[in-house]
Amino acid sequence: MWQSKWLWIAVLVLLLVLILWWAGYLAFGASRYQAVFLSNNQVYFGKLSSPKSDYPVLRDIFYLQVTQTLQPQDPNVSPPASGQQIQLVKLGNELHGPIDEMKINKDQILFIEDLKPDSQVVKAIEAFKTQQ
Repeated sequence: MWQSKWLWIAVLVLLLVLILWWAGYLAFGASRYQAVFLSNNQVYFGKLSSPKSDYPVLRDIFYLQVTQTLQPQDPNVSPPASGQQIQLVKLGNELHGPIDEMKINKDQILFIEDLKPDSQVVKAIEAFKTQQ
């Protein structure tokens, strides 16, 4: 008798976990990187969990930083090509010292894209991690 009671409890717990996972409140082994595009024109790259909650959580965060040089090095090259450099930056070394976790208001997310393992961003993240 007690065995069937525990079986029902186990089935109910498993069902609850599956429902929470399907609804996006649980993430098991989020190994894929996503690009999260926000309404303020910022894009963050990382591993997103709980995408359907009011505040999805992004971890292992990177973003693009565009730097503009005032004087191009080569006067024969047009300014847009020689004056801009795009760099992938790891979140955490900024002046305010954030931790590597960001809770994002879901109303500010325009869309989310899964990144392919061979994308330039994922390759740059992997290269950054091997240097650490």
